[in-house]
Amino acid sequence: MIVVSPLFTDVVPCLGTPLLEIKKMVYLFLVSYGRSKPDQIHIVIPNFLADCSDRNPLIRALAIRTMSYIPIPVVTDSLIEPLRHCLKDRDPYVRKTAAICVAKLYTADPRRAEKGGFVEMLRDLMLDGNATVVANAVAALSEIGDRQDGVIFKLNLATANKLLAALGESSEWGQIYILDTLLRYVPERHGDAELMAERIIVQLQHANAAVVLTTIKALLYLMNYMDNRKLIDYCCKKMGPPLVTLLSSGPEVQYVALRNILLIIQRRPAVLKNDVKVFFCKYNDPIYVKLAKLEIMYRLARTENANEVLAELQEYASEVDVDFVRKAVRSIGRLAIKVEAGADNCIQALLSLIDTKVSYVVQEAVIVIKDIFRRYPGKYEGIIPKLCENLDLLDEPESKAAMVWILGQFSDRIDNADELLDDLLYTFLDESVEVQLALLTAAVKLFIYKSSLDSTKALVHKVLKWATENVDNPDLRDRGFMYWRMLAVNPSIAGSIVLAEKPAITTDSDRMDRGALDQLLLHTGTLGSIYHKNPETFIRNAAGKALVDSPALNPNSRAALVPLPRPQLPPTTINVPGPGPTEPQMKMISINADLALKPAPPIPSSSTIPDTTQSLSAHGGDDDDDDGPPVAADPYSNLDGAFGNYLQDEPRPIGTGNQQTNRHADLDDLLF
Repeated sequence: MIVVSPLFTDVVPCLGTPLLEIKKMVYLFLVSYGRSKPDQIHIVIPNFLADCSDRNPLIRALAIRTMSYIPIPVVTDSLIEPLRHCLKDRDPYVRKTAAICVAKLYTADPRRAEKGGFVEMLRDLMLDGNATVVANAVAALSEIGDRQDGVIFKLNLATANKLLAALGESSEWGQIYILDTLLRYVPERHGDAELMAERIIVQLQHANAAVVLTTIKALLYLMNYMDNRKLIDYCCKKMGPPLVTLLSSGPEVQYVALRNILLIIQRRPAVLKNDVKVFFCKYNDPIYVKLAKLEIMYRLARTENANEVLAELQEYASEVDVDFVRKAVRSIGRLAIKVEAGADNCIQALLSLIDTKVSYVVQEAVIVIKDIFRRYPGKYEGIIPKLCENLDLLDEPESKAAMVWILGQFSDRIDNADELLDDLLYTFLDESVEVQLALLTAAVKLFIYKSSLDSTKALVHKVLKWATENVDNPDLRDRGFMYWRMLAVNPSIAGSIVLAEKPAITTDSDRMDRGALDQLLLHTGTLGSIYHKNPETFIRNAAGKALVDSPALNPNSRAALVPLPRPQLPPTTINVPGPGPTEPQMKMISINADLALKPAPPIPSSSTIPDTTQSLSAHGGDDDDDDGPPVAADPYSNLDGAFGNYLQDEPRPIGTGNQQTNRHADLDDLLF
């Protein structure tokens, strides 16, 4: 790499040349090395100011853009007035460049940008007659509004309609910015949202994948404020083909589309309910695409297509990629739990996979069969002997723990359950904690079922002794003491607790929370939709998004609203209340397009400090302001009763333990 920064003083005089090509090269040099020369950058300021007044609009735009890319105080001071004039320049190219420069200025010095009225000037550019200028103004305001210390950027109906009018004349990136900005408009009536959806739905035919995903994001947002069920169904129907078309792109675009589809079909299953075959894996798909398709196939599976999905999953279970095969086998079990009509075929498929004697296939099958037993109690226990024949193939903790659970739960139906468990107990002290917990609970269940057998008594005594004396894990040791005590005090109570009826396995846990899903769908087409996390959780200073309540919001969406957390002060900040002037928490900007500054974090109030939040807040008075920092309680001030009365917990004869039956009868198995 060649460093040319020592030539700074030799390159700067070249700005005086009238040739545009040379000026471009010099300005590119200044963008690269201007920050590293804060003591010499002042010699360029006169050239900057001269070029900002040049007759050529390209030179004016080039000069103002270069100044905004050098966040040095002396350059920023000189940028203010030229930028103000360029925002009102007669040439649209200069105006659209100046709009982006405002965002750069706000990043370098937010206070100066606000005091200079540049945010209001950006608002005026949103009503410009040139579509490119409008798009850049929207992009700049969006960048400012996405900052936690920025402004709250909202749209009214008139401004939103103006943006829609500029949508058709904008470039691809301009359309993306405008469509994304529509999420800042909160419809007050169902008709407004429906009319806006009808105007933007044509963008689904665009060739650019980013435009398509942003249009889908806007439609999904507007559907929360729509009441016309036919229009909602029509929008869902129109969104399907563009999403399917994205799957014909390269693997990277496919993966982005698949991750977004996974969110969309959880909220709007009708979008792709008849297109499950589109997500069947191809032989040359990368593994990350295959795994994403596998998850979507499971989501779209229902009674009508369960057999097709099952046949495809069986094919995948014979692939060579171990991770893909594991995922396919597990998906067969999840399909059996989700679609009751196809459970019999899924069980037969799992049994045929077990017959292959492939270790990782058998282990995944055992794991999902355990869940199937809980989903359909008393229906498929006849396959337990087949599972017992393959005990030697289980060498992973999860599969071994699942098999131990089956042995303990159905030990009354397995004649040699004590022998099988005794074989597994040979390596008890060397097993993982997960397997040790399963063995402990299974031994107790076996003792409750077959308490008359001497071998069972010896087995449970051995396990309890190991768990309480030879194991360092506190969870395992405490559970061992608890089981030992219950069996010693009243075995019948122990049976009602350990063998209590367990809730049936359902697919509800596979669904994302409705409020979190609505929040994630506001980030469709971004990194948040790929990670399935809100951007504020992994991007510093990113502002959160959530649906906003309004009279047009659907009742179901209103019930799942997620409140955005208020900005908090850094933990190192100390506020000392007392007499003296207080700095206002925020400043009000009067903007016709409903721009308002974000509220500042709450400051501890005092009788000597006037409360200014009600008059200064853009959202009105809030009820959740803290009166002051909480006083930390002494954690050691009240330990006398922390452990209760030990005499009340001392062991009692068996006859006195019946009082606790009702209290423990409804407890679940402590292992699960």
